Amino acid sequence: MLKDITLGQYFPGDTPIHRLDPRTKILLVVFYIVALFNASGFLTYGIMAAALITAQALARIRPSALLKGMKPVIMIIVLTAVLNLFYTPGEVIFQFWILKITREGVKTAFFMVLRIMMLISCTFMLTYTTSPISLTDGLETLLSPLKRIGLPVHELAMMMSIALRFIPTLIEETEKIMSAQKARGAQFDTGGIIDKAKAMLPILVPLFISSFRRADELAVAMEARCYHGGQGRTRLRELRYAPGDFAAIGLGVGLVVLVIILSRMGL
Repeated sequence: MLKDITLGQYFPGDTPIHRLDPRTKILLVVFYIVALFNASGFLTYGIMAAALITAQALARIRPSALLKGMKPVIMIIVLTAVLNLFYTPGEVIFQFWILKITREGVKTAFFMVLRIMMLISCTFMLTYTTSPISLTDGLETLLSPLKRIGLPVHELAMMMSIALRFIPTLIEETEKIMSAQKARGAQFDTGGIIDKAKAMLPILVPLFISSFRRADELAVAMEARCYHGGQGRTRLRELRYAPGDFAAIGLGVGLVVLVIILSRMGL
């Protein structure tokens, strides 16, 4: 299961999506989420799915990589589908005891599962095609107007970048600890829920210790390099919009407008 967590991983490439400015990709994800939450019918959801498939094809990201990232949240998706399936009022098409399946419930459950999957996929596409450093620079630039009200934009962007960067590292560390514990006879897949929870303690304690040690080492390394926040810092590569970025932003705005119009028409 841990190997299926791909959030925070970056796949280098030279594709139209990789070459986009990180600010453009962040804005496109925001536009996509806004359009996705406004979609209400088969046509609008079909348009959103087509946009996601097009972006995935342009980025040359394998569909298996996106589907693999869904495995850790499969229980949330199933639970959401079940709740919408049985607790949405409407025309009853099947009933067993107190459980009722309605026509509206089937439609709502289908769209809700589709929405969650596309939402997760679009955020994964952002981290797959954008390096943590570029993502930090893009976030800091987009949020820079908030500096006027005293918000520590640089520090927030840096913390988010470090968190994404260390997700794969912590997963690898967890796998090493689990392998070491299994070599000593520990069993993590047997017993009930309480037994499994107790079996996780030998993993959590060394994982927390390792995480604090890595955080301390990172802090010492940043201090040794005279890091004092974002004030007065320069960048090796300045972010500049290219014609492709303006075209992509225009397509993103057009997608939002189109989906909102079609949703108001009930499509």
